[in-house]
Parts: sequence; structure tokens; C-alpha cells
Amino acid sequence: MSIRDPVTGYEYPDEWVQACTDTHAREQVADGLAVLTSDGTVLRRGFTTGTTAAAACKAAVLSLRGPVSSVVVTLPCGLRCEVQAEGRDGSGSAKKYAGDYTGDITADLLFCAEATETASGIEVHPGEGIGRFARTTPRYHIGDAAISPPSWETIHGAIQEAADELHLHGVTVVLTIPDGAEIGKQTLNPKVGVIGGISVLGSTGLVEPWDDHLSEDVFGRIRRTDRPVLTTGRVGLRYARMLFPGYEVVLVGKFMEKGIEAAGGSAILCGLPALILKFINPGILDGTGYATVEELTMSENWTDLLQQNLADYRRQMPEMRVVIIDREGRVQGDSQ
Repeated sequence: MSIRDPVTGYEYPDEWVQACTDTHAREQVADGLAVLTSDGTVLRRGFTTGTTAAAACKAAVLSLRGPVSSVVVTLPCGLRCEVQAEGRDGSGSAKKYAGDYTGDITADLLFCAEATETASGIEVHPGEGIGRFARTTPRYHIGDAAISPPSWETIHGAIQEAADELHLHGVTVVLTIPDGAEIGKQTLNPKVGVIGGISVLGSTGLVEPWDDHLSEDVFGRIRRTDRPVLTTGRVGLRYARMLFPGYEVVLVGKFMEKGIEAAGGSAILCGLPALILKFINPGILDGTGYATVEELTMSENWTDLLQQNLADYRRQMPEMRVVIIDREGRVQGDSQ
């Protein structure tokens, strides 16, 4: 019996599948709601803040016609998942489900939404507990709500589905996270210029059980191939597969050093600039006046800085190739 992860496209080895004797757990893996490790252990994925927000909003809209106890949300990765959410009289709520990711600081965080029927159109107003940008970045303007484009699409899509189901001409939804301001202080948001709450994110709609999943299963895959491509996130994973067909593309997250060690110092490192450039040059922001690499990309010196850092790393690690892409998959720099 073969199982392919519908989120990443990774086909699990037969021996991993055979080691898992729990039929229900295997079904969760096949549905993309969990990941499988080499010893047959199944680790549950959680839902992102973007998915949780969408569930609360959809529950609020649907509850304009009756009580709601769960909703189905279409995730950015294309999966349709049932999410626990409560709704009554136009008020919806959902708690953030972390799955088996024990390090999720937003686990069980409550998301609330208030829906009001209107004459036409859909409006979403981010309220209390949702962070806002304190300065302009390449993707956001000062004052913008810290809601990523995939999350906006998920939220709007969920509301539209609910409105269509109830035959509503229009609806306005106010989204809040009551404890978001306090939790936001414990995240990286203040360092990256997001204040007043948490960010609503999620490129796939699912949270990976990173602490456990990035184990020897992942690094063993790197050791077993002579053509490894290491990437740091879902955007990198998607485009690295397009850029390097026939290579073994492995998501290593922040564990780049361990991935490079597993590859014997010879691999392609491909992904968005932030994590990779801070890895190859921890002092890249020193003296620039910028707080993040993303902001550094706005500098008129960005292209020269990028090429210089890639060249410096190539001299340090001649068997490593670094390819930096943007969020549309366009190559911004290549050390080769």
C-alpha cells in the first residue's frame, strides 16, 4: 500500500507504511492531516492561524441562520478540512488546533468573528488582537493588518461559501483575537515591526509537527541521495521542485546546518532570502539600519549585497550552491 502526502507530494517509503498498523492513522496521513515517520509513528498536523480565522468567520456567517458546531474550510494547499468552530446568532469562534506541534505558542488561542448581513458585497475588518505593521515592508504598508495573502484568500473564500449557502447578497465580518495582543509580544512580531497582536498566516493552511518530524527520517533522505536540494519553507519547496526536477527536494526549515552536514557539504540550498541569508551571514543586517532581511530587499544596494553574500559563501563552501527566489518563484540570485 503506497501513500502520497497530498500537501507536499512526498511518497512515503513502503516500509514506513507497513510499520504503521493503525488504519485510522494511515487514513489521516493519506488525507494530509498527519505525517508518517520511518518507525510507523503518525504525527498530526495542526491548523494555521489563517485556517482558524477562516473557520471562525465562516461559523459566524452560517450562524445567521442557525447554530454551528463545525465548518469545512478550503485550505491554501487545496484540501478541504472540517474545523471545529462554534456559531450562534452571527457570532462565531474557533480555537487554534496545534496537532502534535508542541512548540506552538498560539495553541488553543481563541479567534472570534461577528457577522452582519448587508445589502451587497463581502467586507472583512481585522480588529483587536491582530497585529499591524509599524513600518512599510516590501509586501505591506504601515498600518496594514498582519494577514498574509493566502490567509486573506482563505478567509474571504470561507465567508463567500457561507454567504452563497445562505443566499446572502452581502455580509460584513469583524475578526478579533481577544488574547492576540498578549501572545503577540511573545512571538517575533515586535522584532519584525508588527505590533498589537499576532500575525494571521499559513501558506498551506496546516501546521507541521516540526519538533518531531524534522528527525532522522528527513536527514536520512538527504544522506541517501546524491542530488539533494534543501529548502526552508513551503514556498521554497514548491518552486525548488519546479526549478530542479529529478532532484530530491527536502524541507529542512531552520535546520539548514544539519541538512548540509547530512549532505556531506554538497547540496543546493534554495528558498526565500530571510532564513538563508541570515544563515550564510549572521551579520547581514549589521549597520544597514534594517530590522529584517525582507526590509533589506527594499534597499537600492540589495542586488549588490545579495551577490556579494552569495559569492562569499561560495568561497567558504565551494560544493554548496545557493539559489534565492522571491515569493513568485523568480530567481533573485544564484551562487553558481
